[in-house]
Amino acid sequence: MAERAKPIAVVLGVGPGLGASLARRFAQAYSVAISARNADYLRTLGNELRTADGNVLEVPADMSDRAQVENAFKMIRSQLGVTEILIYNAGVGPFGNLDEIAPEQYEYSWRVNAWGAFLSAKQVVPDMITRGRGVILFTGATAGMKAGARSTAFGPAKFALRGLAQALARDLGPKGIHVAWINVDGIIDIPATRERMAHLRDEDVLKPAAIAETYWHLAHQDPSAWTMELEVRPFKEKF
Repeated sequence: MAERAKPIAVVLGVGPGLGASLARRFAQAYSVAISARNADYLRTLGNELRTADGNVLEVPADMSDRAQVENAFKMIRSQLGVTEILIYNAGVGPFGNLDEIAPEQYEYSWRVNAWGAFLSAKQVVPDMITRGRGVILFTGATAGMKAGARSTAFGPAKFALRGLAQALARDLGPKGIHVAWINVDGIIDIPATRERMAHLRDEDVLKPAAIAETYWHLAHQDPSAWTMELEVRPFKEKF
């Protein structure tokens, strides 16, 4: 039985790095819906959160697919309730130059990074407007501010996400809804990344739990001092 006394936070794009840390952090005070394409991983994380007394709902979905997004939020509304906080962390990017990126890869990158964010916002904003409050946080990347030579697909998709965040912030802020875009500028510390890049040291990477604390702060800022765009990076990262 869902604990309806708790507000609802939805984390989309949950993997073993930032997504999982966001789910863990917000599950401390919210009923949390977690979504990703990997149903097995969602089940594992959901069991972990329940062991820690969290109230969690696993919702497998591909954010590039409109029907799956709509069905996911239908499930969230029916089993948990109205979304108070939406965290859009879904992202994919093949990296390559124009010769290396196929049209299908370019389109899919845009669909996951930007189209899914638009669809998800459409699902939660009407209820937020009715309630006069809400939070929407988008995970960005440096490629959304300055695209590198191999960001032919990822960069434009993250630019689109940042543009969506800016438009929504200007539209929805006066209606009580805080919209923010977070530029995660650096390598996130994930076991698979450590295996591929054995030279990395602790000071070279962003700790997922530390990033999640920044999201928590953004989600609970006083309206008199809202942040719209924010960057997090290791102190060694060049910028």
